[in-house]
Amino acid sequence: MRSPEEAAAERLSPGDRASLLEVARASVDHGLREQRPVPLEPERFAGLLRELGASFVTLRVEGSLRGCTGALEACRPLVEDVALHAFCSAFQDPRFPPLRAEERAGLEFHVAVLGPPEPLRFEDEAGLLAQLEPGVHGLVIQAAGRRATFLPAVWAQLPEPRAFLRALKEKAGLPREPDALRLYALRYVVEEFP
Repeated sequence: MRSPEEAAAERLSPGDRASLLEVARASVDHGLREQRPVPLEPERFAGLLRELGASFVTLRVEGSLRGCTGALEACRPLVEDVALHAFCSAFQDPRFPPLRAEERAGLEFHVAVLGPPEPLRFEDEAGLLAQLEPGVHGLVIQAAGRRATFLPAVWAQLPEPRAFLRALKEKAGLPREPDALRLYALRYVVEEFP
């Protein structure tokens, strides 16, 4: 049975999902030709796609990561956010060179639409970990002017909560030791679809 958080995160219709995937693909294709995201008119899309939304777009080739970028805060219409992050994942993820035309045929698209972030209150890392459900919650941590997030999909590679948090602290450039710094943390759920 799904938790209320999971049910709340799943609010896009199958048609909405198909539209967002189509926009992500069109933005990458447009980027290959024009070196910019596909221009959109959000008012031409269904209601939820016009609303402010935050998303991550992950690109894979034969199962291997090829790019992933996104936003944690909703600051533009969801359809524009997906178009922007599809383009950025293909051409501006600093971990990879820009996508080449010959890679496009094998490109797999994955969209994650973020639910509203929820600040967590805790005294120590054990208290933080007790509030996370592996495979369900994404996590944002912040300390010492650094911030990082892991989407819920990362639990597949790091199913043990302490290892998940250690790796996220490493990603943020923070000390891995428990309680070395006072962390600010947010959890969120996502609606993910290929």
